[in-house]
Amino acid sequence: MTHRNAMTWKCVLILVALGFLAGCAGMEAKPTDQTFKAPTVTLDSMEVAHYWGWWYYAKAVAPTKGTAGNYGAPLDLAFIFNIENPNPFPVMLESLKFTVAFEEFELNSLSSTDVQWIPAGKTNQVRVHAMFDGEQSRLSLMLVGAMKLKEKGTDALTQLEKWWTGVSQADFPIHVKEGAAVFKADNLVKVSAFKATYPQ
Repeated sequence: MTHRNAMTWKCVLILVALGFLAGCAGMEAKPTDQTFKAPTVTLDSMEVAHYWGWWYYAKAVAPTKGTAGNYGAPLDLAFIFNIENPNPFPVMLESLKFTVAFEEFELNSLSSTDVQWIPAGKTNQVRVHAMFDGEQSRLSLMLVGAMKLKEKGTDALTQLEKWWTGVSQADFPIHVKEGAAVFKADNLVKVSAFKATYPQ
């Protein structure tokens, strides 16, 4: 083999080796029990998505049209969460659930099953809408919050009016409690617990 041919073969071998190393570097890491870290869930913001003011009609009031009943104003809030994936591989958000409390009163339990993939080392956002109904919230306050209302020297309708009219100005704390998000990577599962208060 001539010196020129030997140099050519060396160059070819170096290029093959470099290509192999580049391929290895580009290979996606595989999750294991030891390497799969639970993503972090944090509340980025909360928005009043839809607002109809505050009103309440008892069933004794005859409606212009429709059936008489106890009806209260709805309130639609949107909770926007950051989902940070610390892993060198993508993970799937399978579900997310949490409870919402206005001040110290728990009013709604929410869940989302909108599946999404979070790329390796990236942060996604997920938006969860929470619909609060004036009548259902009144019943909840009367059933499980009666003692707290008494301690505050108020009643359910007065308390609801305060919240519905003050929510857009963030006049009171809204708590995200007992949060749990389920993540999957291959056949592995991790659960991330989270909680937050808005405004912080």
